Amino acid sequence: MNKSMNKVSWIVFAFLAMGVGLYPAVYLFTSDNFGILNSKTAEVLANQLWNIGFYGHIVFGGLALMSGWSQFSKKIRAKNLKLHRNLGKFYVLTALVSGVCGVYIAFFATGGVITTLGFMCLGLIWLYTTVRAYRAIKAKDLSLHQGMMIYSYAACFAAVTLRIWLPLLTMTFGEFLIAYKIVAWLCWVPNIIFAFYWVRRKGLILD
Repeated sequence: MNKSMNKVSWIVFAFLAMGVGLYPAVYLFTSDNFGILNSKTAEVLANQLWNIGFYGHIVFGGLALMSGWSQFSKKIRAKNLKLHRNLGKFYVLTALVSGVCGVYIAFFATGGVITTLGFMCLGLIWLYTTVRAYRAIKAKDLSLHQGMMIYSYAACFAAVTLRIWLPLLTMTFGEFLIAYKIVAWLCWVPNIIFAFYWVRRKGLILD
């Protein structure tokens, strides 16, 4: 029973990561303003640097989301360690680009200081844990690497949990702005708490 549940959970996890990872394509192939762009002012939309940051964040974030889930597959690590390593390097690169862009565009977040702080904290945590995970594996500290990768992908997975929570909160409060202020924190704080207990359960050392 547990094996069946684990298999179903893994399939759902991978499906959500891949599905939301492809979501940025909608922005790239839609000429009209779409999604979060509808909440931005004409001044922000006309800002070239903001556009670079926004599209850099969603495109590279999507790539990180789609490549990162595979790092938790024991089968891939066991059967093709080189593939695991190459996917890991790709994840680190895309996560760093998306994270830097995310921190920048957080200054323009809809909803003011509450959402700005929420998304900025998320970006900084993602960058910090990703860099530590990479440095740990270079130093052959596998325990620290695995622990930090769990935290890193928990932050990355906020892209998925945001898209689950946001419509639910919008329906609950009947207003997008209130929902967006809440989701700026709710999309990642529970993920990090979950990661904490997962790391603790696995007995990983994070010195």
